[in-house]
Amino acid sequence: MKPDEPGDRRRGGLRRHRRRDSDQHGATVEHGRDAAYGVDARHGDSDAQLTRSAQGDSAAFTHLVKTHSSALHGYFARRMPAASEDLLAETWLQAFAARRTFDPARGSARGWLFGVAHNVLAQHLRRAGRQEPAPGPDVTDPWQVVDQRLDAAAMAPALRRALAELPSEERELLLLISWEQLTPTEAAAVVGIPAGTARSRLHRARGRLRDRLTLPRPAGRNLTATGDLA
Repeated sequence: MKPDEPGDRRRGGLRRHRRRDSDQHGATVEHGRDAAYGVDARHGDSDAQLTRSAQGDSAAFTHLVKTHSSALHGYFARRMPAASEDLLAETWLQAFAARRTFDPARGSARGWLFGVAHNVLAQHLRRAGRQEPAPGPDVTDPWQVVDQRLDAAAMAPALRRALAELPSEERELLLLISWEQLTPTEAAAVVGIPAGTARSRLHRARGRLRDRLTLPRPAGRNLTATGDLA
């Protein structure tokens, strides 16, 4: 067999170089797309893992638990801190039992898991004779983040009151986006309404917050909410 000519070696090296560039570029685009939605960079992996779990791959479900337990625990800790551990455990039991109902064409695995968590919380509240959790002084964790997005720390108590006065669905949409970092489409799926309806209600809720959170201060400036809540 004749050895490769120099031109053949150059062409082969060029093809390999282009393949490496293509692979690296694809990974960068995928990471950027996930980051733009405010979700973890392994968003697509979670969808695939939940699909594989529905097909009988138990190891894939174990990876989902490791990936999303922290976020789901935070969801419960910010609403029902005393019961958060039990609610998280129940969420994973129900998610495993219902894993075959996941359809990636209808939304992400992350959104689907938060939908299961939302239903578990609703079941818990019904059993306790309550309709919804109300943000209060005992739920302190998220306000450390919220306060950083406000014009002044004095806004925090007013923000709690304003959120408590919102209709429950509007408040939940706002909190799913600002606390849990879901996209509006994912948040809509969690509460069970169309994405267009969710965007309309988000716009209305933010307008209500802006109206209620315009507070005078001695220097003549006003306090206003910013970030996801504005």
